[in-house]
Amino acid sequence: MQISEIPVCGMNLFTDDGSHFWMDNPANLLQRFPMLEYPHKQNFYMLLFIEQAEGEIRIDNQKIRLENAKVIIIKPRCISSVDINNKAKGKIICFTEDFFSLRYNTNILEQFIFLHDASKLFVRLSDEERNKWIYLLEIFFKEFSLHKRESVKVLRSYLNILLFDLDRLYDPIGLATNNSPKQQKVKEFEKMIEKDFKMKKMPAAYADLLNVTPNYLNKICKEITNYTAGDLIRKRIVIEAQRLIHFTNYSVNEIADQLGFENTSYFVTFFKRQTNKTPEQFRRLSNH
Repeated sequence: MQISEIPVCGMNLFTDDGSHFWMDNPANLLQRFPMLEYPHKQNFYMLLFIEQAEGEIRIDNQKIRLENAKVIIIKPRCISSVDINNKAKGKIICFTEDFFSLRYNTNILEQFIFLHDASKLFVRLSDEERNKWIYLLEIFFKEFSLHKRESVKVLRSYLNILLFDLDRLYDPIGLATNNSPKQQKVKEFEKMIEKDFKMKKMPAAYADLLNVTPNYLNKICKEITNYTAGDLIRKRIVIEAQRLIHFTNYSVNEIADQLGFENTSYFVTFFKRQTNKTPEQFRRLSNH
């Protein structure tokens, strides 16, 4: 389905009390929130714990089958659509970055590797893990249903436990937990890319802002992520280009313009070099 403008969902889709956290059972989810069935962006994180369900979730260009004992992570700014049966069992948890940053001076969400790694969108649970999650989420949901004044702190603590558990499952050896100054610098760089990739396409512009040389930025990016600084910028531009090509009916000219390319032919050359397809070929293939 192609649209001219991708709608953005906020937490007010689920709750009108201005809160930064919401959870529920996924039964009849699409009847209650039909917007989730169609391509949309969201400005919050969503964790979907599948105890028992059928269907699939599409996140950007990836399809994830809904099957038992899986936790699916939908991050802000992705384009997603949900197809889930009415009798699904499990829990859906939605929270904003502010849910943490309003409480902590530094945003502790940064420490969870799976929340800022674009490559993996779900974690599969063993039988033991599945049973633990069912138990934890039942307590979690009871607390949410109480609506007590101190509940927000308790909910944040429960969510923290689940996120740490997911991090361990995602990175069982614990390689990602060491938060060195180099890792901090690379995270800062990735945040800047997210904000400025349409305007700033060269590593040198970011190196200036980070008070390091382009060579040093390149070196630490390669060390921490296995990608050069330029690779990380290009990857982000390609993700956005693919979203716009697949989900909207903008022309290639309009997409090139939106992404800050001076001319369309340069954008087409760039896209083909990165994906081995022209934008038109990618649109044709991704819409089949």
